This record gives sequence, C-alpha cells and structure tokens, in this order.
Amino acid sequence: MEIKRDLYLKKIISYMWDGQVKVITGIRRCGKSYLLTTIFKNFLLQNGVSEDHILFYALDLAKDIRYRDPLELAGAVRKIVEKTSERFYLFVDEIQMSDEVPNPYNPNGRRITFYDALNDLNSLPNLDIYVTGSNSRMLSSDILTEFRGRSDEIRVHPLSFSEYYAAVGGDKAEAFEEYAFYGGMPLILSRPDEPAKMDYLKSLFSEVYMKDIAERKRVKREDVLSAILDLLCSSVGSLTNPNNIANALNSKRQLSGEDTVAANTVTSYISHLADAYLFEECRRFDVKGKNYFDYPNKYYCDDVGLRNARIGFRQQEMTHIMENILYNDLRIRGCAVDIGIVYGTEKNKSGRSVRAAREIDFVAAKGGKKTYIQSAYALETEEKSISENKPFSMTGDSFPKIIVRHDIRKRWYDESGVLNIGIIDFLLDETIV
Repeated sequence: MEIKRDLYLKKIISYMWDGQVKVITGIRRCGKSYLLTTIFKNFLLQNGVSEDHILFYALDLAKDIRYRDPLELAGAVRKIVEKTSERFYLFVDEIQMSDEVPNPYNPNGRRITFYDALNDLNSLPNLDIYVTGSNSRMLSSDILTEFRGRSDEIRVHPLSFSEYYAAVGGDKAEAFEEYAFYGGMPLILSRPDEPAKMDYLKSLFSEVYMKDIAERKRVKREDVLSAILDLLCSSVGSLTNPNNIANALNSKRQLSGEDTVAANTVTSYISHLADAYLFEECRRFDVKGKNYFDYPNKYYCDDVGLRNARIGFRQQEMTHIMENILYNDLRIRGCAVDIGIVYGTEKNKSGRSVRAAREIDFVAAKGGKKTYIQSAYALETEEKSISENKPFSMTGDSFPKIIVRHDIRKRWYDESGVLNIGIIDFLLDETIV
C-alpha cells in the first residue's frame, strides 16, 4: 500500500540546495525515515541523481554504529565528497543517537557533538544535508543556536485523515471511525487485524517511547512519568496544570513525605513527553487583551490511536477525540493554535450583569490570517447551538468563524456568517484554513 506524504515532500523540495541543514523532526515511527529514504530518495532518482551520490547513515542501526561518533561521520563523508565537484546528498537518520566525544586536540575542552559535524559538512558547497530526529529539545530549541540560522526544520506528524483516507479509500464514515480509534501511525495500515493494530500501538509505548525517554532523560521516577502519561491521555481536551496533576497523583496513590510528587517534577516530565513529540501544549489566549495565561492549559496527543492504546481503548468519548484530531490537523496545516478566551457582559441567574469569560476551542493563525473554530460533536438543541456560537459574537472582529460538527454532512452558513461543516468534510478540504 502506497502512502503519499506530498505535503512534506513539497517542503523538502522547496529547501533543496538552500545552504541549510534540513532537519526532519517528529515522533518516532511517524514516517520520517520513509519520507526521506524512500519518497524523497525516489524523487531524486527519478530526477537523474545517481544512487551512489546519495549517502545514507542510520544511527539507530548496528551497521552504522561507528558513525554515532560525529568525527567518524564527518571524516567518512568528507573523504567521499571533498575531492570532487559532483553534487552529493547526505541522509542521516535518527541523529539524536549521535554521541558526544572528547576533542582529540583538547581532551579537557568542550566535547564534540553532531552539531559540530554537520556545521563542518555544511561548509562543503557540493553537499546537501538532510537529517531526521525524534527529540525536540535537541532538534528544535538547540538547533536555533547551534546551527546559528543554518537549518530548516520540517515537522512530520502521523498521517492526517486526508493522507489516511487517500491510502485506504472506501466509505468515508467507516474510514473516519477507524482513524478515530486507531489513529494515523503509518504501520497501522499494514497490520492484518484489530488485535495486531492494538498490540502494535501498545508496544510503541512500552518498547519505544517510554524506554527512550527514561534512558535519554535519566528519569528517576518512571512510575510517575507513566502515571502522568496516563492522566494526560485520559484528559485530552480538558484544562489542567502541573499543580492539579501533582495533587491528583499524590491523592490517588496516597503519597507522602519523600515520595510526594512536586509540581516542578510534573512540569519536567511533561516537558520530556513534549520533547519526544508525544504531546503538545495548547495555551489559553485572551483574544482582545492579546496576552497568554500561565495556566491552566490543554494537552493534545500527537496521535489519537496512541492515546486510545495507552488507556486500553477505553474512554472513547468522541467529543474529546474529535477535538484532538482537529488540533492535530490544524498543526499539520501549519497553523499556530491557541485556545481563545473572550470576555463579555452576561446576565446571571439573579438578573444582574456580570463579566463572563467564554472559550473558543481553537484560534488558528497562519500567514497573517486568523480563524476561530469550535469543535462540536452535535448541536441537538437551540440552547447548545447558542452556547457554541456565543463566543464568536464576543470577539469584536470579522475573522472567519467555523463550527466543525459530527452530526452533519452538508456544509452551510448561518445568518451570522458562521460556517457549519461536518468533521469529515473539514478534514478532507485543506483549503478551508
């Protein structure tokens, strides 16, 4: 089964030979290596690049373990490239597996890292460099300073519903139900039956993500990390903060004294999960005041199938799953996404006017354009419809406003210009936002 990742391929092509290191990031097993070493490689071969001019090193495999030493990697590539004017492409897979090594000329000085190797190789005018990695702190935050503006980041996500449906076809509603349950990790499409799909997703947590985080971050309380992960998976789309999580863990596990989980430990462990691209934090934003709130915020899993697997495929509340899918899709489309908070005056039960806050599920910003989006499983009553629409009328601006629903198929605009659209229609129409 062919899986097309045209969105990412176009991004990579647009960055070719721009003098930058192309850094392809994302959660492990989301298809980064396939994108680089199959899809992009085939593009190069079809456009006349000789296969022996595509240099490939997989640092997570034993055959290339020597190249985890950045000096070995730089030396091997230079030996091939620097004595000719012919163009070469360098692919390095899972760059975060690279080791730090002593400087052979100054053993007590700063250690040599993969940044040094790639910066060195990037000076070769006939070499175009592409790397993949699964750690955001190493490959996003640090890269801005270590590469000093000499890198392009291409963030890859699990399959969007549009990519998923393009691969599986068939009835759209049935495909969406499968996607909402098993998510979009690419290898799901090759699993033969439901038990195999469930086992695969569960094994990703136990055999890949948790072990990787525990080893790389030297986690002291793996039981706490696991408990935080369970709590975040159970509460996607719900407001929370580190203090609440710490209190919930201490209460549920009856922890006291030295065993008590502190809020700063929770903050650190959530950061580890975010660095591994398992979760993203969505912050609350005052639409009129133009400022962010510190807490509480929401957390969304990078793949709903992983989220469902972690909690044993229980808690299948479509309201939260649909909201998570929408958030991920907006991020895939390149939007910056916040939770919108708007304030207005409303009547309380006693008839007095009071200042009230209303929430807009998503404020999606892209290229100077802003779109307000509500995620609504169903609007069965007029009261529910009024509640979903009310925050839109309080924004005081004319940016597009959309209610994405599970209970309709045909899109339509109401008298206020708000677009009501079905979730499947929205996910398959990438021109809307």
